[in-house]
Amino acid sequence: MARSALLNVMVSAAVKAGKSLVRDFNEVENLQVSRKGPADFVSKADLRAEQIVFDELRKARPTYAFLMEEGGQVAGTDGQHTWIVDPLDGTTNFLHSIPLFAVAIALQRGDEIVASVIYNPVMDEMFTAEKGGGAWLADRKRLRVAGRRHLSDAVVSTGIKTQGTSNDALQLRQLASINPAVAGIRRGGSISIDMAWLAAGRFDALWEAGLQPWDVAPGFLMIREAGGLVTDFAGQPGSVWNGQVVAGNETLQGALLKEIKSIK
Repeated sequence: MARSALLNVMVSAAVKAGKSLVRDFNEVENLQVSRKGPADFVSKADLRAEQIVFDELRKARPTYAFLMEEGGQVAGTDGQHTWIVDPLDGTTNFLHSIPLFAVAIALQRGDEIVASVIYNPVMDEMFTAEKGGGAWLADRKRLRVAGRRHLSDAVVSTGIKTQGTSNDALQLRQLASINPAVAGIRRGGSISIDMAWLAAGRFDALWEAGLQPWDVAPGFLMIREAGGLVTDFAGQPGSVWNGQVVAGNETLQGALLKEIKSIK
């Protein structure tokens, strides 16, 4: 696949931020033994990565706006384009030396996500997508969602929020209901990687709630460009703004959505 100039900018920013995170990740492993723990260090690593992404994207497209997990909104003069950035999706994994985390970047044009990058720097896996151009791994392998047709054969991904959130009890009911209906449930700790892996056919379906736009936007486009379907829990067309995702191929997404709708 020949990347567009726009996607090249995004990939370059993700790789540069990823190198910074890998250096810090190696330090986190050493900090695990300290009594204070590495939480403050990880926060600084997150901010460093975000600043790198911001600087690279702003240099390339100075008129575009930003929506960032750490830095919030930064206005642009363009009026049509917004970068949506999660510089470290999978912070808890990073904190515990688990090598599943990503730099995730999406570009919104008007009301649509038109380009996205999800980069796991430890595994050096670069997932990209552009509207109408498909979803790809390392520019060589075109991504397609898995073709399984039955939930009983499906490995399904989800996220489990920390204790004390308002929907703890609902999540437990969902797990109790969905677990016996599927081949397995996985909780990877990075929704961006979960969505990229679904697009790549590694996961068959996924569901999660309580998400922010920077959690959803990069994987949202990737799944659609890989032939998948994304809705919210009500079955309405998915939006990066409503915090809910149910995704998979058309058959499995419908079956998983039916399960979720039945859980009150």
